[in-house]
Amino acid sequence: MSADDLVTGELTVTGRIRTASNATFLGTIGDVTVVYKPVAGESPLWDFPDGTLADREVAAYLVSETLGWGVVPQTWLRDGPLGEGMVQLWKEPDPEQDAVDLVATDDVPEEGWNPVLSGEDENGRSLTLVHEDSPALRRMAVFDVVVNNADRKGNHVLAVPDGHRYGVDHGLTFHTDHKLRTVLWGWVGDDLTAEELDGIDRVSEGLDGDLRTVLADLLTGREIASLAARCSTLRAAGRFPGPAGEMPAVPWPLF
Repeated sequence: MSADDLVTGELTVTGRIRTASNATFLGTIGDVTVVYKPVAGESPLWDFPDGTLADREVAAYLVSETLGWGVVPQTWLRDGPLGEGMVQLWKEPDPEQDAVDLVATDDVPEEGWNPVLSGEDENGRSLTLVHEDSPALRRMAVFDVVVNNADRKGNHVLAVPDGHRYGVDHGLTFHTDHKLRTVLWGWVGDDLTAEELDGIDRVSEGLDGDLRTVLADLLTGREIASLAARCSTLRAAGRFPGPAGEMPAVPWPLF
C-alpha cells in the first residue's frame, strides 16, 4: 500500500487497546493493521500542553528516521472515525522474546543483560529490572535521550522475531525541561559508538534544514531548540548520560 493510501484510505476501527492511558485503537487501512490514537482521546496532563501528544508521536518518528535506525514504526497524522489523530503501523512482538524483564535477583544472567535497579515485591522477594545488552536497544536508549522521552516503559519496547527492536508510545517527548524517564539505564557512562555519534550528527544537520522545517508543524520553536541543544550536549559528552534532576529516573509503573 502506498503512503498516499495510508493517509486517504478508509480507516476502520477493529478494537480498543484497554491498557493504554489515552484512547488507543487497533484498526485497519485496507489489509494493513495500524494503531490509531485520536487527539480527542488524549488525557490532560499537568506538564504537557493539551492536544499535542499525536504531534509529538509523529515528531519522534521523524527524528527516528533521521537517526537512521528505524526505532519507531512508521507514524503519521490523519483523520479517522474519531477525528484527527496519530496512526502507526502495527508491529507484532515475538511472545518468546523479552528485551526488558523483571527477574529474581539471584537469576540475573551474567552475560548479555544489564541490570538497572533492584527492589522487593510485596512478598519480600528480591527482584531486578534488566534489559538486554544489544546494539538495537543501545540505539533506542540514544534516541530516548535525544527526544527527551519521559515514558520509556518496559512494554514500550517491542521485540520482533527478526531481532529488531521497536519503540512505541512517544507522546511524552520533546519537553523543554529535562524529563528523561526510562528503563534503559544499563549503559550509563559508556562511550557512544561511532554509529551512534553519526546518528546524532544526522539529527543536528537535519535541524539546520529539512528536519527543522517538518518539525515546525509539530513542535514549538523552543522545543526544537531544546532538541538541538540535547544533540549538541550528547555529542560533546560522547557517552551515555546518567539520571539527573529531581524527576524520577524511571517511569511508573515500569511496565
